[in-house]
Amino acid sequence: MVDADQTFVIVGGGLAGAKAAETLRAEGFSGRVILICDERDHPYERPPLSKGYLLGKEERESVFVHEPSWYARNDIELHLGQTVDAIDREAKTVRFGDDGTLVRYDKLLLATGAEPRRLDIPGTDLAGVHHLRRLAHAERLKGVLTSLGRDNGHLVIAGAGWIGLEVAAAAREYGAEVTVIEPEPTPLHAVLGPELGSLFAELHSEHGVRFRFGVRLTEIVGQDGVVLAARTDDGDEHPAHDVLAAIGAAPRTGLAEAAGLEIADRAHGGGVVVDERLRTSDPDIYAAGDIASLHHPLFGTRLRVEHWANALNGGPAAARAMLGREVTYDRVPYFFSDQYDVGMEYSGWAPPGSYDQVVLRGDAGKRHFIAFWLKKGRVLAGMNVNVWDVTERIQSLIRTGAVVDAEALADPGVPLESLVS
Repeated sequence: MVDADQTFVIVGGGLAGAKAAETLRAEGFSGRVILICDERDHPYERPPLSKGYLLGKEERESVFVHEPSWYARNDIELHLGQTVDAIDREAKTVRFGDDGTLVRYDKLLLATGAEPRRLDIPGTDLAGVHHLRRLAHAERLKGVLTSLGRDNGHLVIAGAGWIGLEVAAAAREYGAEVTVIEPEPTPLHAVLGPELGSLFAELHSEHGVRFRFGVRLTEIVGQDGVVLAARTDDGDEHPAHDVLAAIGAAPRTGLAEAAGLEIADRAHGGGVVVDERLRTSDPDIYAAGDIASLHHPLFGTRLRVEHWANALNGGPAAARAMLGREVTYDRVPYFFSDQYDVGMEYSGWAPPGSYDQVVLRGDAGKRHFIAFWLKKGRVLAGMNVNVWDVTERIQSLIRTGAVVDAEALADPGVPLESLVS
């Protein structure tokens, strides 16, 4: 069968799906490419939603992966505001949820992304309770922060992860009062551990953010549909005009589960199980981006990575694999964040309990440093804070798996490349 006779269907119109479609054409695929997006907006990137766009520093048009006319010019059949509610693996069809239309595929890519986890407490139906995952969420939240800043209003944020902290920084720049509720002892505890999480607590506290660690929200209090306060399990009540739920995201695996594809267990983050080619348990179905659960050869465990770089790189890798190219997807996980005047990049994977040493290079007090997480002298992860153009060297240290001298690693006078054997 030649390319022109084949149909490749992509379910999910985020960055991974859009970049997969782009790659299929760039690699010379001449068959049908069908891209199905459940949002009415064209595919867009998500980092600006909690960074530049939320702050009003980037225009709405800047978030889109391609300009709208790109899809027609490249003969991509783009279906906006459409859902797929079933996959028939035997017939090799997907079914549209609105009218039951069946579309046959030769290869199928699932890039359905993730959705924000919901607070399971009274009061979450109030109009002032927000989530941040989609462009529409960011547009609404930008208006909320503008009003809170103008009126000296209070925002309560449930969760001190990346989204919670980035929104906290944006809210303070607008002039809003901010309280962050976090059950762990530090921000970003599950990612950075207590050693580096405390530095982010200090950063935000210096900018007027109030933290309540070791407690959980139990109720959002309101009257006539309006948020008035947020209660925590220690009995305290915190003033609030709006509440942001930033307690993480869950992979959107319902379609894959219903189709009988293998799903990773919760201990490994859930997601659709894929091999090194991003192929699922069905050889004609692939998965990329937030939903893909890959056994990572560098870390010896199954990982599901939700960050921008994984969508950016995973979509094209899956597209090449669908075309029969040789693909081994073993990218070092990477993400970045901007908060106030602090920018950082993180490479690797080192959750609490996986490392036995943290090494700092530079001046953490001045927030100009690199942190390394090590296990038996081997670098598992590195985070550069206001230090630039070092990501490639950090990732080389991770990839080699070589034992490094901790004193040399901590010494800014020793070139990082000299530590890579």
